Amino acid sequence: MLGYPWAVSTYAYLGPVGTFTEAALKKITTAQDSRVPYANVTATLDAVRSGEAEYALVPIENSVEGVVARTLDELATGTPLVVAGEVTLPVTFALMSTSATTTISTIATHPHAEAQCRTYIAQRYPHAELVPTSSTAAAAQALSRGEFDAAIASSAAAEHFGLTIIEENIGDNDGAVTRFVLVQKPGHIPEPTGDDRTSVALFIDIDHAGALLEILTVFADHNVNLTFIQSRPTGRELGHYHFIIDVEGHCQDEPVARSLAELGEICDEIRFLGSYPREARK
Repeated sequence: MLGYPWAVSTYAYLGPVGTFTEAALKKITTAQDSRVPYANVTATLDAVRSGEAEYALVPIENSVEGVVARTLDELATGTPLVVAGEVTLPVTFALMSTSATTTISTIATHPHAEAQCRTYIAQRYPHAELVPTSSTAAAAQALSRGEFDAAIASSAAAEHFGLTIIEENIGDNDGAVTRFVLVQKPGHIPEPTGDDRTSVALFIDIDHAGALLEILTVFADHNVNLTFIQSRPTGRELGHYHFIIDVEGHCQDEPVARSLAELGEICDEIRFLGSYPREARK
């Protein structure tokens, strides 16, 4: 448990049953909590927006493959939500089928999982067709219905859907870790813990030379350390971007508060995405 103060609640998560997101959610919930799977990131977050769930857990970045673009875009430009916490999970992948003797011509998996198993696939199944799915567990579920010859997912997904594991630990990187964020409606900010993260989306009215430097200089001037930065297109027109930034510290900490106030004079818009405890580092 991460020590969040809420009681029994309903949690939406990227499903179906057997995803890494579900495994991460089990780290921060109890057996009494209700965990409801949704088909994709947007549907998962919309469950909170509509009131079907109090919280949602979705992946946001992987140590090997990078950011989850849909999560970033939903937080930055969708109906406002805020991050209440985070959890990380080591991820390992298994190749599975309905039978150990299956001839494999099609392999289904999530694009991030495929990217982390490229070497294995190229060496063992160079002629197989790779089919993207909304999650690794969705690939396992489709495999159980006979839609594909094989899937790459977690061993938990194989067990849940009654599949045969052909080979485990097929990832190219043994140390792969995915970070997930716990999201809720705006209105509550966790109290500072002394080891927090603050997330914001920054929009520049007119792109110009040095725009990002101006933003970074503000944080540097107040001695605020950045832990994550990503640019994403605004959708207005080609070449226009906004920046999603995570920094060390809580919005109530003076250096972070002063930085955000100063950025308000530079940016056309600042969307506050939350101040929340970082997962305890072991």
